[in-house]
Amino acid sequence: MIRPADETDADAITSVLLASRAAAMPYLPRLYDDEQTGAFITHVVLAQCRVWVAESCQTGEVVGFAALGDDLPEHLYLCPDVQRQGVGTQLLDEARAASPAGLTLRVFTRNTAARAFYERHGFDQLDENDGSRNEENEPDMTYKWSGRG
Repeated sequence: MIRPADETDADAITSVLLASRAAAMPYLPRLYDDEQTGAFITHVVLAQCRVWVAESCQTGEVVGFAALGDDLPEHLYLCPDVQRQGVGTQLLDEARAASPAGLTLRVFTRNTAARAFYERHGFDQLDENDGSRNEENEPDMTYKWSGRG
């Protein structure tokens, strides 16, 4: 089930973010501790973005989230055990519905699973960067979905 997030979801969203990044991108440097990450989710992501959470139909537990700022998906993360079950697609569909004219996002170059996900969903690669535009200093790529119509 997908629903809009609120401030009571901050801890669950933080847990999803930390678990997903650790599983999918173990090569990334850990720049912030759990408390700092939680503060970022509460005071930046939830305060400045449209955020949706995916809840497990069985347990009601938050298993994924997407955050959209303007036409830029800031975050789309899933618990590792729910990947490849359509949850990411449902969250992406929410972001696309909220921004039907198109979306632009960045993905770390080494995150081949995320790149394949976005390419499967109609995103085209626009550029590559050496990592100088992100705080992890990790090479990344810009992708764009041109929207409906």
